[in-house]
Amino acid sequence: MNIFNVIFRQTWRDARAGDLRLLGLAVVVAVAAVTSVGFLADRVGRALERDAAQMLGADLVMESAKPIPPGFIEHAKNLGLRTALGWQFPSMVGSDGRLVLASIKGVEAAYPLRGGLRTAEVLGGPEQQTTVAPEVGQAWVDAQVLGQTGLKIGETIKVGDLSLQLARVITYEPDRGAQFVNLAPRVMVRAEDLLRSGLIAPGSRIGYNFLVAGDLPAVDIFRQWLSAAMTSGQKIVTLEAGRPEIRRSLDRAQEFLALVAMLSVLIAAVAVALGARRFGQRHRNSVAVMRCLGATQAKVTAILLGEFVLTGLLASLLGLVLGWGGQALMVQALEGLLGADLPLAGLEPALQGLFAGLWLLLAFAWPPLNGLRHVPPSQILRAQQESIPLQSVMGYLLGLSGFALLMWWVANDIKLGIGLAAGFFAAASLFAGLGMIVLWALSGLRGRLTSFPVLRFALAGVVRRRGATIAQTSALAVGMMAILLLTIVRTDLLAGWQRTLPADAPNRFLINIQTDQVPSIEKVLSEAGLTQVRLSPMVRGRFVALNDRAVSAADYDDARAQRLVEREFNLSYANRLAEPGQIVAGRDLNADRPEVSLEIGLAKSLGLKVGDMLDFDVAGEKIRVEVTSLRRVDWDSMRANFFAITTPAALKQAPQTWMTAFYLPPDRITVTQDLVKQFPNLTVFDVGAILSQLQSILDKVSVAVQGLFLFSVFAGAIVLAAALSATRDERVREAALLRAFGATRRQLASAQRIELLAVGALAGLLAASGATLAAWALSHWVFEFDMRFSLWPWALGLSVCMLGAWLAGALVLRGVLKTPPLAILRHHA
Repeated sequence: MNIFNVIFRQTWRDARAGDLRLLGLAVVVAVAAVTSVGFLADRVGRALERDAAQMLGADLVMESAKPIPPGFIEHAKNLGLRTALGWQFPSMVGSDGRLVLASIKGVEAAYPLRGGLRTAEVLGGPEQQTTVAPEVGQAWVDAQVLGQTGLKIGETIKVGDLSLQLARVITYEPDRGAQFVNLAPRVMVRAEDLLRSGLIAPGSRIGYNFLVAGDLPAVDIFRQWLSAAMTSGQKIVTLEAGRPEIRRSLDRAQEFLALVAMLSVLIAAVAVALGARRFGQRHRNSVAVMRCLGATQAKVTAILLGEFVLTGLLASLLGLVLGWGGQALMVQALEGLLGADLPLAGLEPALQGLFAGLWLLLAFAWPPLNGLRHVPPSQILRAQQESIPLQSVMGYLLGLSGFALLMWWVANDIKLGIGLAAGFFAAASLFAGLGMIVLWALSGLRGRLTSFPVLRFALAGVVRRRGATIAQTSALAVGMMAILLLTIVRTDLLAGWQRTLPADAPNRFLINIQTDQVPSIEKVLSEAGLTQVRLSPMVRGRFVALNDRAVSAADYDDARAQRLVEREFNLSYANRLAEPGQIVAGRDLNADRPEVSLEIGLAKSLGLKVGDMLDFDVAGEKIRVEVTSLRRVDWDSMRANFFAITTPAALKQAPQTWMTAFYLPPDRITVTQDLVKQFPNLTVFDVGAILSQLQSILDKVSVAVQGLFLFSVFAGAIVLAAALSATRDERVREAALLRAFGATRRQLASAQRIELLAVGALAGLLAASGATLAAWALSHWVFEFDMRFSLWPWALGLSVCMLGAWLAGALVLRGVLKTPPLAILRHHA
């Protein structure tokens, strides 16, 4: 008979008999969990990237020190992308009686391509959202321009050779960011006016911006082309490079979603492994019959492997359909929070799901299949102990390698993916070892319970099925550990992330404060009820030498290091560090010596370490300081942070301005307006929109994680059912023998209940301990924020595992005690 006909008939026969039902269901759940999480994570991730692009004003921005080549614009339009040009440079503006230095920004009519500006028709008036640029003949300005020039909305302001009407006050500009290199207030005009102003001339120091937006695949193609076509003085400003305050939150959002996806993969893998083991146990006799009828090992292997491939393919396709439907239902249910216009998902989640189903099935099924091909024909006459050949051990190692590869693929982060896979493998091994120790202790306790026959029956069942009990406990513990970890992610870790962005995070930055103005400004802020405001000095300096050796951009291969050497730093000084707990190497500052504390990321990029001597050029004078500490800076806290903080002995006499960051309640909006009127030189940055964007990202991720949690719970239920089903046949035989020796159904039911509760309790304790330890490791090494410990994981782990084991046992093992003993004994005689 054709081998394919045999495979199809065998698959159909096993499916009808129920032997493939649990295994197929495990694969369906595995693929559905992976793809539903993957599709939703991909769509939410694309939406987050798209929405965060509003903070750049485009999907891609290129900055250039020279005019944008026409070929760049033409190539972008050929790809169907929208484009806009921008110009930025400092210049004097104002009226005949009063001129001030401003940051001129010329934009085309299409600006901004993403997001929108917020403006007010009068100073201090209500904000209005707009997605268009100023009209020709108009100028939109920061409030500081009005305060410094004394002009009002409706009057004219002189910009170069032109007199433009002041039309609106800019309250938020999407692509401005919180970069303090340009301290001058903004004046935004149309490109047509800028070109007629006479300000653009040969030799002018102008920064050119090229904004691009459109379909993400086309943007990616253009980015690759542009990266190869750019020359010196040109760079791409992506979300990651241009908006560090958003980048960190996006990275964390993607890490959270990837973690949910990976834990779903892990739970599904446990279910597949248990289902494959049960299949191997139930088919030993049927394979022995095939061997008696002349089937060779090669033919047995081909039939079983073909059956598994067919099952895996069909189950994977069904899981793929269910995964797509599941994420569509979730998107619809969470429409108000995730948004109705989520982008379509790519093909990668589907490929991940198919790989998960086929690889996990074949890899974890190979050890029991390999054991089946070695079943001797004599198995049909005399049951023999199942053995694990060396090839089966290698099969498990191959399966674990593929599992780690899948985790890496899903996480897109080798540290998170491989680390989590290795952690759970280590946890499973540890759980198995602890289970063996507990069983050894119970075997000694069993002989002392002669007065408690029910409890003795229960302990006997646990100890007698030593291998099955360890497998059940380890599987339940690993599955529950993943679910508990997801629960901790959904609560404690998200709460820890939220604590990094408190409700009173600074939303105003006040810069360009002169030294003699510090006491007056502190007094104004204190009288306004802002008593926790701390002003910091800011000194401009360039890093020029390391340990008496001059440094330049040519000394570094890393592009970020080259930019750091070429730019000026915003330095600050203090007697002691405000947050000494941030120090990761070295000690706090000694105010009497010229010392500096560096941000650890800067130090790594420039190859700096504690003990190095650094020279900074500050206003033409060299300042030498010793590196005494490296510290970790929480950039997304929105506080006033600095790459380098020196002692007063180094910088107190240097030319300096002051700055501060504080939270301004909505009902005190006039405080900064009054400050600008009283001190026209001040520049105020309103970063409330950035905070709103960060909070929106956090809220969306929180909702997505909570929704995806349901899939992992369902996968955990399959693990529980698979673990108990693996011992069903053995339990039926044991129950028949015990009833034949006089045990009652009530005694056996009580013993079974105690056994299930004991296994559940042990698994719950192990799972809670492992989940708490894993959550701490993730918060410390991956997400980089503090986690608060609590007792609820242990309470939840114990209660859920004990209750789940009992209920699942009642469902999966409900017919064990009802089968007549005589029928079982005759069948196995």
